[in-house]
Amino acid sequence: MTSNFSAKIQISAGKKNNAIYKSIETDNKFYDENPTKTEMSIDKEIMILIDAQELSHLRANLNSTLRLIQASNDSIESVKI
Repeated sequence: MTSNFSAKIQISAGKKNNAIYKSIETDNKFYDENPTKTEMSIDKEIMILIDAQELSHLRANLNSTLRLIQASNDSIESVKI
């Protein structure tokens, strides 16, 4: 018997929302062999929904996604235009 695991991430980065969303969405589009189902959307905040059959896959995707978000935010902050 397999269990389903899921996570929901909501991010509000103000004016940086769109830039962060585009950077993480691009990574998600080109990772066809991803063992998790990852859906992303943006409105007033970034919404990320992750579903996985195995807890280790969910954890790995969460770690990767959060690191990408942090890297995107740090890159934007370092430019300070």
